[in-house]
Amino acid sequence: MTAVGVRSEEAERAAALAFDLRALPDDFYADPFPAYHRLRRWDPVHRCPDGTYFLTRYDDVVAVYADHATWSSDKRVEFAPKFGASPLYEHHTTSVVFRDPPDHTRIRRLFAPAFTPKALAALEPRVVRFVDGLLDRAAARGGMDVVDDFAAALPVQLIGDMLGVPQAERAPLRAWSLAILGALEPEPGPERLEAGSRAVEEFKDCLRRLIADRRRRPSTDPGEILSALLAAEDAGDRLTELELLHQCIFLLNAGHETTTNLIANAVVSLLEHPVELARLRAEPGLLESAVEEFLRFQSPNQLGNRRAVADAAFGSVAMPAGTLVTLGIGAANRDPARFHEPDRLDLGRTPNRHLAFITGIHACAGMWLARMEGRVAIGRLVARFPNLRAAGRPVRARRARFRVLSSFPVAL
Repeated sequence: MTAVGVRSEEAERAAALAFDLRALPDDFYADPFPAYHRLRRWDPVHRCPDGTYFLTRYDDVVAVYADHATWSSDKRVEFAPKFGASPLYEHHTTSVVFRDPPDHTRIRRLFAPAFTPKALAALEPRVVRFVDGLLDRAAARGGMDVVDDFAAALPVQLIGDMLGVPQAERAPLRAWSLAILGALEPEPGPERLEAGSRAVEEFKDCLRRLIADRRRRPSTDPGEILSALLAAEDAGDRLTELELLHQCIFLLNAGHETTTNLIANAVVSLLEHPVELARLRAEPGLLESAVEEFLRFQSPNQLGNRRAVADAAFGSVAMPAGTLVTLGIGAANRDPARFHEPDRLDLGRTPNRHLAFITGIHACAGMWLARMEGRVAIGRLVARFPNLRAAGRPVRARRARFRVLSSFPVAL
């Protein structure tokens, strides 16, 4: 190796060892994957300056998700110093995603009927109609912003239907979701914390009105989950009032963030890889595997977290009970030990056992809904507009936990 090559490798290693999740450089938000590659090569079980660990290998991330007896999803200990006695703390420690069994099992079971194959089959025509309406409006204008006019509009409409939110009251839903989830960033700052807590309280007020109305007048819409949750309460599978409120907030957050990011990142990926876009147009049967590849390539959720409740170890690195780890979902999904040429977009990739929806008992309950929305939205956009092209640069939010686009104008 040349002297230049040696110095380059030394710089790469030094950058990996100095990585700090709470002090990220600006270029990380645009493209975190070089940092993930450095960590995976030089320091895959990386100790951050705050004493937490960051895992970037696929097998290590899977091992944590598979061992819920050792690695807890309960966030009460972790979030107390971060959120204090705030509405954000109340939400993120009551939501099903951050609960351990038996509460996690009990609450998740109540959501299950909304995500059965039969329920999703009944929802799909509604998704098709709404997507076609969005594309009609975009066609009339000759273009659209992929995020505001398409990728975010679909899940907000669908989750609004599932919660029974009147059309006239849906305007704040996306902003509430972004504010609440933005507070989960490694270093959110006081403004994000204040905005997140305010969003929780405003959404709870909205939900209390909806719940009171549904108790008086249950909905006959089979796609509405709020009435089903209230009926389950009446049948004895009771949620506390706070549990009911926060599971509804979680439904919006999870359903909005994952699907919006999936669709928006897919459009960017296709336009940045015109050969793969042409391939999808020529082979529409690739759509299902294409959605899986979009999920792997630009994972909507990039980071997860767990706390050790028993002593653990990764190789020679011992982690006593109480250790906090960040799980690099986006890094694991680009691990060359698991995926051939991981930085290449391959819409026919198989096998493709990505971790976009994680794995284990906390695997995303709405994963098949997100896949269906992504398949319909991406498939119909690509088929309808053969001259789809970028009309400006994609703008990324300063978000590390989620792979978020703020805007991306396209011409049709």
